Amino acid sequence: MKLNTIKPAKGAKTKKVRVARGIGSGIGKTAGRGHKGQHARKGGYHKLGFEGGQMPIQRRLPKRGFKSPIKALTAEVRLSELEKLKADEIDLAVLKAASVVPAITETAKVIKSGTLTRKLALKGVLVTKGAKEAILAAGGSVE
Repeated sequence: MKLNTIKPAKGAKTKKVRVARGIGSGIGKTAGRGHKGQHARKGGYHKLGFEGGQMPIQRRLPKRGFKSPIKALTAEVRLSELEKLKADEIDLAVLKAASVVPAITETAKVIKSGTLTRKLALKGVLVTKGAKEAILAAGGSVE
């Protein structure tokens, strides 16, 4: 085989059909649009979701759910993640510095997931009831 003899498979390359270019082209006159009607006209077609005047499905069905604007600003922190931190006093700045929570986080909440064996002091961080008990049992404090 020589590189200068390679050709595409037969039928792989087809010529672009030029519509409305005379009777001899085979797709002249109406250019495949048929006779009269909405589809034959320039710019004549219904909008997306149009169902011929019937009430569209997106208006028939009820609205459901919403996107919480504060979801991205709140982060959950596990007890197991606090266990790995080197700092003894933990606040939001320490959590951001250690990349435990994203930089855009405004509030963090500690949840009871995993175990805590060392003494920690939490300041300015929300804590669940179970997590608070675990922190106090380990000899820590919550402010």
